[in-house]
Amino acid sequence: MKLPVKAINNLLNRGNLRIFFVILFTLLGVFALAQSAGNGSVSVPSINLGIGSGTDKEQLSSSLRILALLTVLSIAPAILILTTAFTRIVIILSFTRTALGAQNIPPNQVIIGLSLFLTMFIMAPTYQKINNEAIAPYMRETNPISFETAVQKAEAPIKEFMLKNTYESDLLMFMEFKNQKAATRADVDIMTLIPAFVISELKTSFIIGFYIFVPFIIIDLIVASILMGMGMMMMPPVVVSLPAKILVFVLADGWSVLVRAILSGYM
Repeated sequence: MKLPVKAINNLLNRGNLRIFFVILFTLLGVFALAQSAGNGSVSVPSINLGIGSGTDKEQLSSSLRILALLTVLSIAPAILILTTAFTRIVIILSFTRTALGAQNIPPNQVIIGLSLFLTMFIMAPTYQKINNEAIAPYMRETNPISFETAVQKAEAPIKEFMLKNTYESDLLMFMEFKNQKAATRADVDIMTLIPAFVISELKTSFIIGFYIFVPFIIIDLIVASILMGMGMMMMPPVVVSLPAKILVFVLADGWSVLVRAILSGYM
């Protein structure tokens, strides 16, 4: 299917895409090291920063590149969070807590921690593919692939995951604003795909949040009607509806059903 937008240029020559994947390689390198720690086949690079006299221009250039990389690493968590399933999961879990009306139960640390582990579970096949096709060949000692080849191989699994979970209308909107077009969805500019993916994740999470709220609102209405029928006007409905909602949620095995629905949306 052709998209009504202008043919894109190769992003591998752009510095922003290189920086993006340098960050990705750095944070995902732990997967490669964890897998190969048993055989000891991977040599860990060593970086030393110091102040001294230097006469080599290449040495100065390398030091500046390392400093620039360390600066860019500060935004790496935001980049990785926005290109994974974390956004949808944390919003859905927050909606569930709000719908229950349980204030800060479960606490933010639990919601964020569960969201991170579910994100790792969902993204494991994608990161495994990046490790096997890009990181491991780039880090091996014999016949390593070039950095440009590693970037190209690492880009494909990420784009595949994001394209699978991006609404076409959102993708077309961003591509039209940039006056771009692509012969296939796989040729879409990754810097255009990321905001489209985030908007699609927000849209999906809010739709799911609406369906989560509906049964709890019905419980609130039923409890409020019963209290008014009994003439208990001074009794706050939340005092009765909160235990009722928790009881219904527990009897329905709510957390398992919710997590199952989240995982089935990506698998």
